[in-house]
Amino acid sequence: MKKKFLLILLLVSCLFLSACSSNNLEENLLGINFNIDTNESSEFAYDTKNPTVAMYIKDYGAIVIELYPDIAPNTVNNFISLVRKGFYDNNSFHRLVPGFVLQGGDPNGNGTGGPGYTIDGEFNRNDFKNDLKHTKGVVSMARSTGLNTAGSQFFIMLGTATNLDGSYAAFGKVIDGMDIIDKIASTEAVANQSSGKLTNNLTIVKALVNTKGKTYKEPKTNASTN
Repeated sequence: MKKKFLLILLLVSCLFLSACSSNNLEENLLGINFNIDTNESSEFAYDTKNPTVAMYIKDYGAIVIELYPDIAPNTVNNFISLVRKGFYDNNSFHRLVPGFVLQGGDPNGNGTGGPGYTIDGEFNRNDFKNDLKHTKGVVSMARSTGLNTAGSQFFIMLGTATNLDGSYAAFGKVIDGMDIIDKIASTEAVANQSSGKLTNNLTIVKALVNTKGKTYKEPKTNASTN
């Protein structure tokens, strides 16, 4: 009852505060049960043993990301932890480079922010075996010049970029809703072509996780000023 009440409240809040698209949100959230304290849901399981994350993007709809804990365990722990804490709720996608990446997860909405800590980079260049290639749909962690500077920002590949392989922590893939990502890439305006800064950031209304009943630890983190 508590879950259903929150769901109705979320829908009403979106309508009054213009925080989300009523059409897409009602189509994608209405009837989905989730734990209001952990953002856990038993839905959008798909045919995989791996955890999945659903993100509801304002004006566009839902995408589902399959996470790969066997490939990048601490990165996945971090992503799940942030989803469970509601970090990505009302966060945004702020950067688009057509044919390359769609980037989000920054609370500042401009590429400068993070969760207040960093995690070690789980990729070959940082002496961690990670052979997941940066092909279309793959999800990977954004970082600054330091190898261990990723925090909350992530990007979705819009094409193949072999130059990123082994240098960025790929940890998942969009398994549903890639058509939505393609539509965003072909529709949204970019204010700064060199940086890819979107004219209007895209709101991540809600992020939910299905861990398939498995427990994922809090991530190992490093201190950060973000």
